[in-house]
Amino acid sequence: MTTSLIHVFGGTSDARQICQMLDEAGTGYRLSVASTAGVQQAGGLKGEIVCGRMDVDQMSDYLQQKRVKQVIDASHPYAELLSQNIFQACKRLGISLIRYERTSEIDEVSHPLIHRVSTIDQACHLAKQLGKRVLLTTGSKQLADYVKQLSDMTVMARVLPTADVLALCEACGLTVDQIFALKGPFSAEFNLAMYQFCRADMVITKESGAQGGFKQKVEPCLTLGIPCIIVCRPDILISGDVVTNDIIKVSGLAEMARFLAQQIYQE
Repeated sequence: MTTSLIHVFGGTSDARQICQMLDEAGTGYRLSVASTAGVQQAGGLKGEIVCGRMDVDQMSDYLQQKRVKQVIDASHPYAELLSQNIFQACKRLGISLIRYERTSEIDEVSHPLIHRVSTIDQACHLAKQLGKRVLLTTGSKQLADYVKQLSDMTVMARVLPTADVLALCEACGLTVDQIFALKGPFSAEFNLAMYQFCRADMVITKESGAQGGFKQKVEPCLTLGIPCIIVCRPDILISGDVVTNDIIKVSGLAEMARFLAQQIYQE
């Protein structure tokens, strides 16, 4: 395997598959993940796994120290701050940046029960008008914001089964009847049964794409006749401008495979 001059950021399934592409090509890399859960998901990869969050200064120092020549940002579509930090660090050091974008499926679902919103505030405002029991499939990162704004409702959360996430749920005041600690993605049949078990009046989810089981979350809502509120992906903003010209954008795993194959061939 070649020297690790590529650094990949991301604890997503997409990031893992990109690293597997690099493994198959015999190309060295390091992978940054935020938590021990990310380390577990990276099991079996040949590259070095770096665990822990970094701000832009720490990131710049690390990339410079390791003499990284290229960065692949395969972070979660909603990890705005991380993508901003990656961009700023690469710009500061003059490092080539590839921004991987998970293919969206948002335009493939349309129904009167489907509500698209741009922010958590909008999602919560709408939820209050639609019922009393809400199931969150939005992860744990912004759980406290949802719980605070939906204090008059019964909030149930499906989250990763890790100690720190469960501690966060408890700190937010959720009881054992409100916490569902499971790792997805899940089938539509599984979600249908879960929504029924929860007696959810609605589901709030994210535009997570095929890798996140997006359609499998939405379709059971339509089957059961309950609203599905989708918090749409944010644009990644850098200093107020949408990043377009300063990085190489690659959309979807198939395009990433072609891009890496071409790049490796050129080398």
